[in-house]
Amino acid sequence: MERVKLGEGLELSRIVYGMWRLGDDRDTSPARVRAKIEACLEQGITTIDQADIYGGYTAEGLLGACLKAAPALRDRLEIVTKCGIVAPIARYADRRVKHYDTSANHIRASIDQSLRAMGIERIDLLLIHRPDPFMDHHETGAALDEAVRSGKVRAVGVSNFRPHDWTLLQSAMKSPLLTNQIELSLLAHEAFVNGDVAFLQERGIAPMAWSPLGGGRLVRETQGPLAELLAGLGEKFGVDAGAVAVAWLLAHPARILPVLGTNDPARIARLADALTVPMDRETWFELYTAELGREVA
Repeated sequence: MERVKLGEGLELSRIVYGMWRLGDDRDTSPARVRAKIEACLEQGITTIDQADIYGGYTAEGLLGACLKAAPALRDRLEIVTKCGIVAPIARYADRRVKHYDTSANHIRASIDQSLRAMGIERIDLLLIHRPDPFMDHHETGAALDEAVRSGKVRAVGVSNFRPHDWTLLQSAMKSPLLTNQIELSLLAHEAFVNGDVAFLQERGIAPMAWSPLGGGRLVRETQGPLAELLAGLGEKFGVDAGAVAVAWLLAHPARILPVLGTNDPARIARLADALTVPMDRETWFELYTAELGREVA
């Protein structure tokens, strides 16, 4: 599988396995989690996407239990995780309101908690999960620089940031921000025209795309011309409609890294199918305009 270099010493697999639904599975045993990871590795998918809040602050621990039972897996993976969202549940049950916290103390504590939960010595890529309207960019930037300098984190980035959020934070940092994980799919395509993707593409920064299948809606609920196109292309190339929708993202010159999350072993085994789907410019626009419901101006 193609690998994408984000920065010095950090490469991710072009397709990323997202673990936001890990705790939703009926079986969350270490053996079951390991089977999912092994199915990814067999396709060359080596990058795992986590966040402290996933599964109500449980998903990192589920991954950690798997790595404890099969420690050799760690060296075959790049682990991405996120921090910054505080919800009044689990370890934060005493908090009065859901909020964002990008203070230095919270970032340090979150990193240490994530390392303990996953049983690892270093996070490969740490992302600030959401832009914080109360952020002191000097404090946040210094905390991220410290995390890299300490060796607890290999590299840092952000998630759901707009260009102005990015430039504000980066202005107070020595370490480069290496990616922005944003919502991107045929159903959430605004970032292609509102400047978000262009901002990253101009800087040679590969975006990560969360919910590339629109939370499953692209394969379960979409009807009309878009559904017909996806199904027809899938039949032509021997893949399902979801693989075509992911191929639409992969074809973009911004080098988008789709983050795909599923607990279905059969679907996990076919995540790389998207890489086999050719996507020329006209096909890309056929799908795009089918979703728009009109031709481009």
